[in-house]
Amino acid sequence: MKFKIKWDYYNKNKTETNFISEWIKDDVLLEIAEDLEKTGRVKNMSFEDETGISWTKKEVKKVLQRLEQEPDEFLLYFDASYNKETDETGIGVVLYYKQGAQQYRERWNERVEGLKSNNEAEYCALHYAVKRLGEFPIAGKKVIIKGDSQGLLMQLRGEWPCYEENLNRWLDRIERLVKKLNFHPMYEPINRNDNKEADKLARQALKQVMIESKQKLGDEE
Repeated sequence: MKFKIKWDYYNKNKTETNFISEWIKDDVLLEIAEDLEKTGRVKNMSFEDETGISWTKKEVKKVLQRLEQEPDEFLLYFDASYNKETDETGIGVVLYYKQGAQQYRERWNERVEGLKSNNEAEYCALHYAVKRLGEFPIAGKKVIIKGDSQGLLMQLRGEWPCYEENLNRWLDRIERLVKKLNFHPMYEPINRNDNKEADKLARQALKQVMIESKQKLGDEE
């Protein structure tokens, strides 16, 4: 999690001005804040997180203590693999997150029947991925969501329209679920080469090779 520090500063002649920092990682945030306070010329210090919420120093301390125990810094990849001959879909999801000082990766896949197009499979895959996010304490947190379905992600960002009624229904389902889970999604389209992990999981699901794994990064596979 990252924060910006905002503060009023006055010099020896009592002239005041305002400053705002760049984004600062949570592990050095309080150290920097306390260094600023040691100048003796700082007033009205506050902290703003990546979702735009403002905090006092006391509140930030409590947030950081909680973050040491809870997962945070979520990065989600999703993809779908569709077989038009059988109307079967494989879904692949990869989730990276931080818990304390440790980084984790979880991988899941799922096999779905009855979808009618590759496009619909991508919408279904993201809906499934967001449902799995609901297993984590993500309320109020930022989640970066990456996939190679540019149309879907640009629609969720509100930058592209969706003209297909069936796909609009999937969009509604995804947006309702995001609202229910109360997290802050950041949708980032990527190219297929950057989505190989999720793609592999989706293809494995079509072959009925099911994956459900959790790994500390740095551990052996």
